[in-house]
Amino acid sequence: MSTHAKRERLLLADLLETAGPDAPTLCEGWTTRDLAAHVVVRERRPDAAGGILIKQLAPRLDRVMAEYTGKPYEELIQLIRTGPPRFSPFSLKPVDEASNIIEFYVHTEDVRRAQPDWSARELDAVFQDALWSRLERTARLMGRGVPTGLVLRRPDGQTVVAHRGTPVVTVTGEPSELVLFSYGRQSKAKVELDGDEAAIAKLHETKQLGI
Repeated sequence: MSTHAKRERLLLADLLETAGPDAPTLCEGWTTRDLAAHVVVRERRPDAAGGILIKQLAPRLDRVMAEYTGKPYEELIQLIRTGPPRFSPFSLKPVDEASNIIEFYVHTEDVRRAQPDWSARELDAVFQDALWSRLERTARLMGRGVPTGLVLRRPDGQTVVAHRGTPVVTVTGEPSELVLFSYGRQSKAKVELDGDEAAIAKLHETKQLGI
């Protein structure tokens, strides 16, 4: 496992363990138990995980999720900590970095920011750059359903166009916060929005950008 993905994986496992199985998360309708089951199913049950994106597979995903949600919570935490089995594509370092750096960062914040006393973490520049690199690759996918033009901008001025159109809304923040904004956690992301007021209002109504 790569450094960033492994760090976020272990932090997520620690947070889930500390929070217990019934704590709230930013994933609507999910407790920490549900979130833990999701992480395990995604890595260990590729036969069902496709239902996250493919509607036809959703019933199978629901059945497998129910199976894993019923497992002892401590077992789920241990499965997250130990990582994917050897036969899983996620066990390959390049795949782990590409697929899990954002996955684990976002879910870590799903647990942290669901608490009333949360505060933003101080993330090192290397990790911020890694998140930005992934966001540059996925921004157009994430922004495909946005009803306005959308530009994501770092404080240093680097930008990526998530959706072409007018009027344009520019969202400024650290890459970590832009990731959360792009993955549907707008209410908890520490960002600034600039643009036409009506366009900003439409953007706020967009429940989730992309997927």
